[in-house]
Amino acid sequence: MNQQHSIEQLTQLLAEKNPNLSVNKARTWIELLWSDFESTYAKAGYDYRGAEYTERIIRQWITSYGDKIHEFAGRNPKYIHLLDESDGTLQ
Repeated sequence: MNQQHSIEQLTQLLAEKNPNLSVNKARTWIELLWSDFESTYAKAGYDYRGAEYTERIIRQWITSYGDKIHEFAGRNPKYIHLLDESDGTLQ
């Protein structure tokens, strides 16, 4: 399975888990989580373990925190831009 397919599946999973997020906003979250995880993992000096490993970790995060991810953004200035509610939904 390639990274793009994994991101699409994770986007759907997050959108289903959190009705406060549109599909577009869920995709933004998945792309951000994916990028942050891989860069943090690399900066820590760990060997790259592949897209499957990253997908597994993000899937665990969605299961544990997906329904609250919009609350996290409100408390973290790095992610506050993800709370644009101009149309009444989190996009």
